[in-house]
Amino acid sequence: MASTAGQALDRLDFAVSGGSKALQKDLRAASILLAAQKSGKTEAQDLFADARAEYASLLDALYARGHYSAVIHIFVDGVEAAGIAPLDAPSAISVVKVVVDPGPAFTFSRAKVAPLAGGSDIPKGFAVGKPAESGVVLEAVTAGVNGWRAQGHAKAAVATQNLTADHAKQALSAEVTLNPGPRLRFGSLTIKGAERMREARVRAIAGLPEGAVFRPRDLERAASRLRRTGVFKSVTLTEDDFITRPDLLGITATLVEEKRRRYTFGAQIGSNDGLSLNAAWLHRNLFGGGERLTLSGDITNIAVQSGGADFNLGIKLDRPATLTPDTTASFAVTYGKMNEADYDADLFSATVSLAHVFSDSLSGKAGLSYDYAAITDPLGQSTYRALSLPISLTWDRRDSKTDATRNIYAEAEVKPFLGFGITDSGVRLKADLRGYKALGENRSFVLAGRVQAGAVFGASLLGTPRDYLFYSGGGGTVRGQPYQSLGVSVLRSAVGTQFQTGGKTFVGGSVEARVKMTDSIGLVGFVDVGRVDANSFFSDFGGWHAGAGLGVRYATAVGPIRLDLAAPVGGNTGDGMQVYVGLGQSF
Repeated sequence: MASTAGQALDRLDFAVSGGSKALQKDLRAASILLAAQKSGKTEAQDLFADARAEYASLLDALYARGHYSAVIHIFVDGVEAAGIAPLDAPSAISVVKVVVDPGPAFTFSRAKVAPLAGGSDIPKGFAVGKPAESGVVLEAVTAGVNGWRAQGHAKAAVATQNLTADHAKQALSAEVTLNPGPRLRFGSLTIKGAERMREARVRAIAGLPEGAVFRPRDLERAASRLRRTGVFKSVTLTEDDFITRPDLLGITATLVEEKRRRYTFGAQIGSNDGLSLNAAWLHRNLFGGGERLTLSGDITNIAVQSGGADFNLGIKLDRPATLTPDTTASFAVTYGKMNEADYDADLFSATVSLAHVFSDSLSGKAGLSYDYAAITDPLGQSTYRALSLPISLTWDRRDSKTDATRNIYAEAEVKPFLGFGITDSGVRLKADLRGYKALGENRSFVLAGRVQAGAVFGASLLGTPRDYLFYSGGGGTVRGQPYQSLGVSVLRSAVGTQFQTGGKTFVGGSVEARVKMTDSIGLVGFVDVGRVDANSFFSDFGGWHAGAGLGVRYATAVGPIRLDLAAPVGGNTGDGMQVYVGLGQSF
């Protein structure tokens, strides 16, 4: 008879007789019925379907832990669920009882995958005497197949498999034979879905080496290059089912293009730093070759306590796959107007650069830039002009750019510059190192640390462009201290004028303890410190300050919303509480 809606489930009993705590936890996590109870499912028809599916789900969890002689009973109002015909499903269910006897854990009596390619990374757990977990068998087989694929045997597959459980000896014999297949080369690239993008540019960006020996990493890198352009919403590279004589394997790129234009807006506020607003307009595919045109503008330090609002406008054109598939050429022009506490400036910069991706973690950039700055300060008006060659490297191993919990981020830049007029020549160095470590079983406690440093060598303090010098204070350096409140005092004896400017050296550090209270809410405690010196590090002509505070994080799909409250704990550049609001962790 057809089932109808029934009463809510009165009771669900879930019992595991024996086995480790880890196994019991896995079984409860695998239980479809427990998940249904948690979600409030009440329909008898749905509960009965879940009860019948429960056997397979629990069995998978048992096999994963090496238990191959388990006994599972699932009683629906006292009747074994497996014995109830689907057409006789109950119209009402009162009590469901799940009883699991895991039985003994099996070990491997034989563990063999052959033949293997050199360098195949077979898991150490796949060995005689080790726990016979089904997942280990799958890992070993996958590693064997991947070992052959890494050497160009794209069609490597399982030929035969013999898995036998000996219940008397509580042992599992696992023997798998692989068929490597022929060594293949990349064939032609077929492109589907490129509507506004020229196929020649798709091939240039993908950089798939047609005629070279097949390598999975080359396939992955080609897909990454196409995704990195931002032109495509979806990129899928698939291998042909059949080999093209004599030994070519064709590849098909299935692409879904993004909308050509995108608008972005952002805001950040600090009680002393003021309000910052930014907006950008992006064209993803300007000439049909993946060229990205970006128009951007921002207003920062609105209603800042010292100084005034700063303005910046920029235009940038990027062209991927220039010189190599991993190299992007860029041309950028920016204009800015700064109203700082100790000076006003009109800034202009034009830069031509090449950015290269060496790996998923390492990237670099080199360029040629012309910088112009018209400065008004207590000494009068000055014009700085410099031709620079900025070169930078970035090493990013973080698991997330907005909410990292492990690994490191490091960025270093060296910027030689040739000055004209009153501008000295020299070199500017800058470094930023960040590290993250998650602790606890649920990785809910994260320690994060950051060290920043910078220095200018070869140029005098007053002969260095103001925007090349270093300040400390504010959300990017020391929270709790006013924005750019720490610099160095300069006395121009000829006119008897003393004023503050940036320093030639800077060092700063931050430590954060991040605790996740719920899936959405986190708390943060932090301490920041910064030091600026006129010439050399830790000289008699410099000073330091520090800030500390607490923060709240609210998780969203695009990163945590950040609210920090901070106050000075060292130095004499500020007092009182500072408030910072933004998107993403502070670093």
